[in-house]
Order: sequence, then structure tokens, then C-alpha cells
Amino acid sequence: MVTGDTLGIGDLARRTGVPVRTIRFYCDEGLLEPARSVGGHRRFDPAEVDRLTLLRRLRGLGLGLPLIADVLDGARSLDDAVAAQRAALDREVATLAWRRSLLHAVERSPDRLEVLAAVQDGFAAHDVLVDLWQPMTAAPIPSDTARMFLDISAPPPPELPTPAQVVAYAELVLLATDATFTARLRESTLVNHDRIADLGSLHTAVAEACELAAPLIAAGTRPTPGPALDRFVAAHATALAAHDSPQFRRALNKRTAFDRHPRMRRYWHLAGELTAKPVAPGIAHTWLLDALDGSIG
Repeated sequence: MVTGDTLGIGDLARRTGVPVRTIRFYCDEGLLEPARSVGGHRRFDPAEVDRLTLLRRLRGLGLGLPLIADVLDGARSLDDAVAAQRAALDREVATLAWRRSLLHAVERSPDRLEVLAAVQDGFAAHDVLVDLWQPMTAAPIPSDTARMFLDISAPPPPELPTPAQVVAYAELVLLATDATFTARLRESTLVNHDRIADLGSLHTAVAEACELAAPLIAAGTRPTPGPALDRFVAAHATALAAHDSPQFRRALNKRTAFDRHPRMRRYWHLAGELTAKPVAPGIAHTWLLDALDGSIG
């Protein structure tokens, strides 16, 4: 029954189809703010009918209470709230797909349980790889270039990974958490970073050299000097304000020796299994280093 300009909780329940106990819950959560009668009963402004109706519909879509509160209070638009909920569901679906493939991988190779246990969560595993390579983008560098570099070096987990890809990712994480491996990688990759004024241009030029090398690799060509290697060396020489010379090439070859190490090759091979490219950039980079080493030797 309506009393004055307010509604009782039963009236609100009948007008909206929301059970009384649910309305009480929403009040306790701060989503509805009733007044109190002299007798201490909840009284609701008629405008709460529309608010509760919207709340019920949003709950029907599966939105969480914090998102709904933001929409009701005008702190977030409906479009933004729906997009946020969809993103959360996308992450949940990806997590379930990852765990499903993880279980398949364990079924196929029970002896690899210890290795696979390191990647129970694909998103957390990706963070491990990003932490390994993030320091290489510490200098001023365009955001899109940094993103490209990290996507290559720390490939995101596939949305629908195969058991083999989960195994590959687990091996990547084990390498990325190996203290000796990470120390040697950073000693090699971070050398001269403080002397490079434009790290973004270096990354872009190296990527161009890798693209030149890709068709050669796809054709089965052995690492050999040529335009791709010249572009690669020139990229480093320009970044360090130096000139391409036999002496510079020897110094570059010495500095990048670890990048030709079997464990580094294994890292790029595994990363390549997670990408759709015929020739992964990491594989092309190693090919260029082999070409450099062979030309000096």
C-alpha cells in the first residue's frame, strides 16, 4: 500500500517483480537507498521503481553489482559497463580454454606434470615473459613499437591453445625464470642501451632486416651475407652513431654471442610455435646473427 509519496517494500516488489528478500539485499549493498518510516520500515521513492527495474535487467545480463552500482549512479555508461563485463567473460573463457588444453597436455605426457604446473594460468604465464623483456623497452620508445617488440618476445597465449602450445609456453616460462638465462640475456641485450638515443628506430630497423630475411629462411637458404644482414648491421651502427666496418661487425658479433646460444635458439623456436607467422621474427633474428657470425669467421 502506498503511504504518502513513498512505497512500501511489498509495493515495490509487486511493481518490479523483484522478491522482497532480494530488495532487502540490494538495500544492504547500497544499491537502493530507502528512507525509514516512524516505525522503522523501509519506504521507497517512486523513482526507485525505474532504478530497481534497470538493476534487475542488468543482473539478468550477468553484470556484477559493482558495475551495476556505477551505472545506476552515473559513474559509468551502460555501454562501458557491458564492454567491461564482456571483457571479463572473454578472459574467463580464455582461462577455461587454457586449463582444458593444460589437462589434455598432462593426459598425454604425465611425466611433464612438473613443467606444466608452472603455467596453470595463461595470463600469469604471459606476465612472466613480459617481465623478462620489459627492461628492453625502458628507454624512450614509441608505445606501438614497444608493443610490437613485446608481442614478438613475449607472445600472448593463444585464445584456444592446443596441448602442444601449452607445453611450449611452459618451456618458455621455465627459461624466463631461469636466473642464469635471464642474466645472460640482459647482459647481451641491454649492452649500450644508454648510448642509444632512439631505441624505437633501432627496433623498427631490425624488424625490417628480419622481414628481408624471412623469405630466404622460408626458402631454406642458409645464413649468408646480403641485403638483410647489411640492413641489420646498419641498424645497430646508426643507433650507436657508428659506421658499418669489419671492426664494428666483430664487436656486434661478440656482444650478441649469447643470442646464438642453444637455449636462446630454443626460446625463439618455442615462441615461433605460438605465432601464426611462417617465419617468426625471433627465428629471423637468429638467422641474421648466424649470417653475421659466418661472415666474420
